[in-house]
Amino acid sequence: MITISGTLSKGWMHRALGVAFDRDYYFDPARRHTIDRLCNQYAAETFPGMTLFYSESNLGRMHYWAPDQVQIGGIQPNMILGMLLGAEFRPCEDRDADIVPGNPADVEPSRLPAVESLMAHDLVRLFDRQIVHTRSESGGRLRPVPPFFWDVSGRVAIHGVLTTAQKLCGHTLFIDMMTEPQRCKQIMKWIADAYMVLCRHFAQTADWSITEVHVGECSSCMVSPAMIQEFVVPATSAIARALGPVRFHSCGNSTRLLEAFAGIEHLRSLDVGGETSLRRIREVFGNKMPVSLAPLPCHMAAESAAPILEWARHVLDENAGGPLGFVYHLEPDYNVETIRALTGLLLKQDDFQDL
Repeated sequence: MITISGTLSKGWMHRALGVAFDRDYYFDPARRHTIDRLCNQYAAETFPGMTLFYSESNLGRMHYWAPDQVQIGGIQPNMILGMLLGAEFRPCEDRDADIVPGNPADVEPSRLPAVESLMAHDLVRLFDRQIVHTRSESGGRLRPVPPFFWDVSGRVAIHGVLTTAQKLCGHTLFIDMMTEPQRCKQIMKWIADAYMVLCRHFAQTADWSITEVHVGECSSCMVSPAMIQEFVVPATSAIARALGPVRFHSCGNSTRLLEAFAGIEHLRSLDVGGETSLRRIREVFGNKMPVSLAPLPCHMAAESAAPILEWARHVLDENAGGPLGFVYHLEPDYNVETIRALTGLLLKQDDFQDL
């Protein structure tokens, strides 16, 4: 089975509609609902026939998005965790938000709070109230989508422990992993435990069931396979055992890391960068493992569709018939005609399935 789906970025929507993704967008559910519906109406009218809608990159899924869903605490996972440790939230009107981390000393294992105490944090209590208020005030007409969820499917999304640790500790983490491995493991275990507790809490508050877990380990391509095995695999396996089957995301070329990823328990699917070898994925995981792959940014930004089509033909050849999804995130400087050309190529495949 071959599929293709995409999301529109905040930068694209700001340029197209002039919407501002300010602080109120993230903390006023009614305002967010209005803007999200406006953006998705634009997507439907502007890109008919394409499985393309507005969402965070690769987190929400169009066939699980509904106009009555109201995003509560729709902030990227590692930022929420950072805010619970004192980081300052920094929205940007024309792009994704970010955080300014607090005191690095607060991430020392001895100073990290008990994960259960996070439930009493003002931010968690705010999101709890918004979930309850949205559901009660609408008389059941609206569906609050709690933090760490991005559509109504029940798939929870978190950043991986390595990626989150880098966000909280900075780039010195990579040196610390070699010089102070036990300390880093303690930090990453706390991160994993915090995600487990928070995801369960918000699912319970919204009366949802967790169906699977998207683990965004964006930083994995920056370390060795041995480090993946030592730091990432145990923590991700613990998350899988606690929350459910894992969709594991790794940015960039992940070919050399595939055998390490194979050690993750309850691994359901892979989501990797476009330079990753599909041939090697099939050698390691076989032809039944679902894989999603993102086109290279340079190909989406190119004036000609030739590079993306050449890449796609190579990918299809290496895939050898396994379940494969092409996923993309449109930024303002990308050429949408390259995606139209890619879609046209995939439509001709015998095993193409429209989502």
